[in-house]
Amino acid sequence: MGRPRGKRRSGDWALKALSLCLGVFLWYFVVGEDQVDINVFVPIEILNLPEDLVIANQYKKELEVSIRGPRSLIQELRNKNITRPVDLSNAKPGPVVIRNDENSIPFPRGISVLRVQPTNITLVLDRLIRKDFPIHPVTEGSPKPGYTLKRITVSPDHLTVSGPKSILDSEMALKTDIINLDGLQRSTTLQVQLNLSPQFLDLIGETVVTARLEVEETLLTKTVRGIPVNVRGAREPVTTVPKTVAVIASIPENLVRNTPELAMLFRASVNVADLQIPGSARVNVIGVNVPDHAPIRIISTKPASVRVLAEKKTRQAGRRKPSRQTDNSQQ
Repeated sequence: MGRPRGKRRSGDWALKALSLCLGVFLWYFVVGEDQVDINVFVPIEILNLPEDLVIANQYKKELEVSIRGPRSLIQELRNKNITRPVDLSNAKPGPVVIRNDENSIPFPRGISVLRVQPTNITLVLDRLIRKDFPIHPVTEGSPKPGYTLKRITVSPDHLTVSGPKSILDSEMALKTDIINLDGLQRSTTLQVQLNLSPQFLDLIGETVVTARLEVEETLLTKTVRGIPVNVRGAREPVTTVPKTVAVIASIPENLVRNTPELAMLFRASVNVADLQIPGSARVNVIGVNVPDHAPIRIISTKPASVRVLAEKKTRQAGRRKPSRQTDNSQQ
């Protein structure tokens, strides 16, 4: 048997009434709810950038977007990571203009885009390369008088940088900030920042290297005479001929300036322990070690050897000489 007609009509009216209520409910929350206008910042999301390319220019990393929508949807945006995707899968080296409009940002349905700033973004794509850059120290001033900067070593002495070819090709080497040498009188180690252009600073950030400054006293080459020869290992009184020697030596400039008699800075000696006298012995000359000064360097000694004689024979020879003169006069 079929359903009574009266009951079927009442059921249809019930469904229509329910649909009407749902429609009014949705209208209230979607259309009838308070509409809100706000500005939001939407990050640029770079997608599918080829491995051999890099973005070589500075560009705006986010868009300022004015939107309108129901208060509830606007509040829900706080929990959504809305971005402006930029697909570069087919990109090639050169400029790429990205146009931004209301359809370029995937906002939820019910959100209207009123304005996007900026409307265009230009990306400059370049080849990505790696390059080694030596690091050169930069100095100014001079060490303290009497001292010389022997060398500067930097660690690391080079950096390998990855970046756009156009930027890396613009530099041959990296340089340090200025290192002041004024008044320097001893070796020291410093931490020094690199002096980078803004483009390189963006690539590698602030970078610090270790600089080793090796300082030594300035050496002057001098001829010093009148250095007494001391005899060592003698079993009997002996003397040397000559009694003094001269040297050519490298002496710290400050010692030369402050020493009244340069012969005081040297010690000369001969060892005659195994020498048959009379005989010749090689002279050994050393420089005196003076605290806080570089060592003295002996270049040559003149004469290199001296004659060693017994002192008694010298005295006898001195007494014989007058007698020979007397004999000759008698003849």
